[in-house]
Amino acid sequence: MRRRSTGDEGYFPRGRSLLRRVHEERLVGLLYGQRALCIGALSPLNYVGTSQHSYAKLTPFRRLAHTGKAFERIYFGTREEADRVLAYVARLHEQVTGVLARDAGVFPAGTPYHALDPELMLWTVAVIADSAQTFYELLVRRLSHPEREALWQDYLRFGELFGMPRDGAPASYEQFRAYYRSKLASEEMFLTEEARYVGYATAFEIPMPAIQQPGKRIHDLLMLGSLPRRVRELYGLSYSPGQAAAFASAARAIRAMRRITPAPLARGYNTRSFDGVARTERRRIERGRPTPQVREDGPAGIRLPDAVS
Repeated sequence: MRRRSTGDEGYFPRGRSLLRRVHEERLVGLLYGQRALCIGALSPLNYVGTSQHSYAKLTPFRRLAHTGKAFERIYFGTREEADRVLAYVARLHEQVTGVLARDAGVFPAGTPYHALDPELMLWTVAVIADSAQTFYELLVRRLSHPEREALWQDYLRFGELFGMPRDGAPASYEQFRAYYRSKLASEEMFLTEEARYVGYATAFEIPMPAIQQPGKRIHDLLMLGSLPRRVRELYGLSYSPGQAAAFASAARAIRAMRRITPAPLARGYNTRSFDGVARTERRRIERGRPTPQVREDGPAGIRLPDAVS
């Protein structure tokens, strides 16, 4: 999908934006969103607020695909295209407000949440920034310190587009990393029963089209190995030395393949892949095999795939 040249280079111009360079890597675009949602679910206020105001609980991967395409219009599109997405999201966010119905870790029942809360917005941007950088450096190449700084400044810009105040966010890359480490280690991180299941399913039960199924075990291994230890612990996911060795080998092999992959295949929009996931989810639902399986009284039990258990 190519954008017509109109003189409008968008919010993240090609050749000058590190965020664009990172997200144009198809490997990054296909993986970062699942990891970000898996880690993001550790914040009860973020997760409950999103869950209670979602119209897509039974089709979470269609929602993930829709969000992925919308974000790519912001990353790669003209300002006009991005502004249409941002206006739509702003209308949705205005409606995401409420209170916790029950205790969630250190947050007691009755704790208020709002999608436009600067702290909640920062956490959302942080898990996106961390996940995209993680997969870029794992599967493409390591960024220099100046590049990491430029990338974080782009993410601050990204957050601002959604209404996140810059003065309430870490001003530098080093401050961002200090904030992120502290947040992950804090008592605020807690998984509700639903968040544990849906966060896990988002990362490890993505409905890939049949042609991509042979790569599912590698996908799951990359997802598992990329998660911080604290995240794996909170989800109750084991990670053996054998899995760690397989993870490192898989990452090396993918990096080597990436170096010889023609740029038109390695970089660009992921629209076709996103649509393939949404179609596969729809077919599973039509056949009575939705993923995740959600009962009226809550999510069904977690089934760990072979690559993780």
